[in-house]
Amino acid sequence: MRWLLNLVLSAVALLMLARLIPGIYVRGFASALWAALIIGLVNATLGFVTKVITFPLTLVTLGLFWLVVNALMLKFASLFAPGFYVDGFWAAFWGALVLSLLNAVLRWLVWPEQRT
Repeated sequence: MRWLLNLVLSAVALLMLARLIPGIYVRGFASALWAALIIGLVNATLGFVTKVITFPLTLVTLGLFWLVVNALMLKFASLFAPGFYVDGFWAAFWGALVLSLLNAVLRWLVWPEQRT
């Protein structure tokens, strides 16, 4: 049940993201749900492998390279999500950063027991 609520929160965050970041487009809530599911799958598989492989570079850049990896994963996920489009690297970069923040804030609001 909790994963379903996480999926809905991610879809809401994607809809908010499309309003905030130029170059990111979401057709509607159903497209946002599919995109959230695909982003989760991409991050759990390809994103994990990419982060493990690029860990030395991430250490050298003090973690900043993970922002690039997250942007690439968001752009890659947009290739497979109908109704979700990311126009270019910089839209993906800022989109990944803002999406992480939006997801964190929404989860913080929904589960108050995790605020400590």
